[in-house]
Amino acid sequence: MSKVILITGASSGIGKASAQQLIAEGHKVYTAARRIDNMKDLKAAGGFPIQMDITDEADVQKVVDTIISKEGKIDVLFNNAGYAIYGSVEETSLDDARQQFEVNIFGLANLTQKVIPYMRAAKSGTIINTSSMGGKMYTPLGAWYHATKHALEGWSDCLRLELKQFNINVVVLEPGAIATEFGDVMTEPMLKRSGKGPYSKLAHAVAKTTKNAYEKGDSSPASVIADTVSKIVRSNKPKTRYVAGKYAKPMLFIRKYFGDRIFDRIIMSQVN
Repeated sequence: MSKVILITGASSGIGKASAQQLIAEGHKVYTAARRIDNMKDLKAAGGFPIQMDITDEADVQKVVDTIISKEGKIDVLFNNAGYAIYGSVEETSLDDARQQFEVNIFGLANLTQKVIPYMRAAKSGTIINTSSMGGKMYTPLGAWYHATKHALEGWSDCLRLELKQFNINVVVLEPGAIATEFGDVMTEPMLKRSGKGPYSKLAHAVAKTTKNAYEKGDSSPASVIADTVSKIVRSNKPKTRYVAGKYAKPMLFIRKYFGDRIFDRIIMSQVN
């Protein structure tokens, strides 16, 4: 059955791969991102790209209004827009930290608030929130990024309980290492913040580990997550969480059962 789907952060990576697959499966897919030119291929494939900055109130309202005016509903909201800032807590400005929360939490929440009334009226819908294995664990210099993903996990759990009475599913997606722009977007600013000061040794070690993961094939293709999203969309009763991609399941298992000190040692052994 064809569904009306809105995907944010669809100009690259997980969002674009998911959009391509869902369009191919016959769904009516609206894609939103700042880089409208990067979604020309999605339009050619049959998608409906709309330019949107997730932190811009007018942009967010325009996207929802456009879809509702044309379709009368939104069956699936895939909240995928997000990014990561890395750098030591000491050297990362609070302005940068606030912007991280504006995109990864408050922008996502604003869009979700605007979509919920239509799903509630229809007594159906699915909201998929892209967290990360980083929503359950942590890495050095990633305090603000992990803070947003940990927050998203708890926010999504509360939302799930609130919306259950309206037959709306809330699903948390926890990808592992995926071959996307994540590493490039994260590494250079991190080195500008922390690459020359008291945390320089750690910053360069994290940059090297990240480069190895994202440039030497030590990560899963975005299609792995696209397959998972497709499974969620097809399911009438999706699970509350889906873990997929390189390292995700073993790292979350270790984090859950081995305790903080052992996990600390394992994480730091990867950046020494």
